[in-house]
Amino acid sequence: MFRIRGRRSATIVATVAALAALTACGAKTDDSSSASAAGATIDTSGSSIKVGLLNSLSGTMAISEVTVRDSLKLAIEEINAGGGVLGKQIEPVSEDGASDWPTFAEKSQKLISQDKVAAVFGCWTSASRKAVKPVFEKNKSLLFYPVQYEGLEQSPYIFYTGATTNQQIVPGLDYLKAQGKTSLYLVGSDYVFPRTANKIIKAYAEANGMKVLGEDYAPLGSTEFSTIANKVKAAGASAIFNTLNGDSNVAFFKEYKSAGLTAEKMPVVSVSIAEEEVKSIGTQYLAGQLTAWNYYQTTEGAANEKFVKAYKAKYGADKPTSDPMEAAYTSVYLWKAMVEKAGSFDVEKVKAAAAAGGITYDAPEGKVTVDGPTQHIYKTARIGKVGDDGLIKEVWNSGEPIKPDPYLKGYSWATGLS
Repeated sequence: MFRIRGRRSATIVATVAALAALTACGAKTDDSSSASAAGATIDTSGSSIKVGLLNSLSGTMAISEVTVRDSLKLAIEEINAGGGVLGKQIEPVSEDGASDWPTFAEKSQKLISQDKVAAVFGCWTSASRKAVKPVFEKNKSLLFYPVQYEGLEQSPYIFYTGATTNQQIVPGLDYLKAQGKTSLYLVGSDYVFPRTANKIIKAYAEANGMKVLGEDYAPLGSTEFSTIANKVKAAGASAIFNTLNGDSNVAFFKEYKSAGLTAEKMPVVSVSIAEEEVKSIGTQYLAGQLTAWNYYQTTEGAANEKFVKAYKAKYGADKPTSDPMEAAYTSVYLWKAMVEKAGSFDVEKVKAAAAAGGITYDAPEGKVTVDGPTQHIYKTARIGKVGDDGLIKEVWNSGEPIKPDPYLKGYSWATGLS
């Protein structure tokens, strides 16, 4: 469950409740606005249509989220250069969630009520998504969430363009099992994603003859990992499954190396470290380590070559691309396809267009398809290894896009998890 201790929890509840009550504030009522029944009003009166970009541009999560915002802006610029959506240019309104969950809720309400955006693209941590979820549902407004997450969720007003559990965590575990790994140590940040992911990992391990030898959590943003690193070393597990988020990974991998651990002795599989984090942490700490994602900068294909070239041309030749960036970039194109199929920016019509099926996009990661019933997308699973050059090279993939199964209904060992 979503837990933040003490006054923090009360603050989130109070913030979300208060902001949801502001739904109608400043709503446009003229004929040039689009409004779903009892939902948020979208301003369609001008030559442009506003969308919200909601990312942590400061705080512990900025290491990951700033580049997601940049990739969203790239997609918007490309679409505008091609004529926009339904004849309108897209006007992005960017807000800083500041790695603070009540701030995410506050900014999402501002984007919906004051800016009257057609959709919002953003959030990273599951804590931020859980904080804004009731705001979007109350306002009947759309959020496109671009990051892999723990599953066990579905919302009528969220499209999940990152991986769900059976498209990332389960393939990661399958890969470790195929490599002969028989025991795990779990290390994560202390919030909803790592705790739920590890609950799933423990259920998988029990059903697949693997032992979990330890499980430790650190506060999000923590830089003290000497004790955890020593416990990991003492346990002697075959591999570590890492669900740390943000800049805590920098401190963890430094202590991991100081403890004498190596990718050869005890490899780490990470599900929140992509190319941008590799650059920040340092290849001297990550070379040889494993990641589980659906996209890498090195993923083959013409669509990815175009994406990488465009991103580097805009932001710098030394700037890598990554899975969450690609999923965010793709989300804007999927929204465009839904709007054009619906012939409207109206939220309910857009959702109906997606539910009817046939929304696909030749993304940098490969062809993706929106699954109407779950509002997740089909994605190819990929395991990668960090190279000395800081790039992640694919060592395994699922061969074809995997149908999203956020509640793991297709796995007997997952019964009762949700």
